[in-house]
Amino acid sequence: MNIGKLCMAGAACLTAGLLYGGEESVATRLKTSSDVLTEIMTAPDAGIPQELLEKSQCVVIVPGLKKAAFIVGGKYGRGFISCRSNAGPGWSSPAGVKVEGGSFGFQIGGSETDVIMLVMNKRGAEKLLSSKFTLGADASVAAGPVGRNTAADTDLKLQAEILTYSRSRGVFAGIALNGATLRPDQESNAELYGSGLTNRQIVMGTTKRSPAAATELTANLNKYSARKD
Repeated sequence: MNIGKLCMAGAACLTAGLLYGGEESVATRLKTSSDVLTEIMTAPDAGIPQELLEKSQCVVIVPGLKKAAFIVGGKYGRGFISCRSNAGPGWSSPAGVKVEGGSFGFQIGGSETDVIMLVMNKRGAEKLLSSKFTLGADASVAAGPVGRNTAADTDLKLQAEILTYSRSRGVFAGIALNGATLRPDQESNAELYGSGLTNRQIVMGTTKRSPAAATELTANLNKYSARKD
């Protein structure tokens, strides 16, 4: 998203500045992502179906995705992606992602929304780990089914490469996230791992250690979505 092009008026420039500035630290964002996953997965009847989470190849968590009131399509968030580890049944170290733009539909009513994406196959994971990725254009995307039982909706939803969910004002729902662009968050990755690592290198196990700040998120991914082959 080009901030310069968006600054057509003083109010728009101010909103853009607020959107990109004053953000929480990477460690805090990792903790918030872990909390979002826990809260959703411990909800008694309105969470992500366990079966789908167990079958997913990658998970993207974007806590507090923001909307800019004075910018058309001005939505922005920073989160993390983790994929199934090549070294075993667990999850990889998280890599930073930025989410920009997209059509989020009427389900989102708040100024900030937690977003979770499930990447359901290796082809979708490969596309997601590219330098830039657009939902709906580079991979098929659908609103994910909600609830612990997927029987009524599984065949339809599993045709999509990516299933998307949102939580806003306490309401959790599947959401069509067409048009949103994901790209690596190089600043967050540099803070966590040092410079020079790509998202592909991080989630494919090139990193020799996972940062301490990521321990809780990785542990909760393993807790709630152990692979059942």
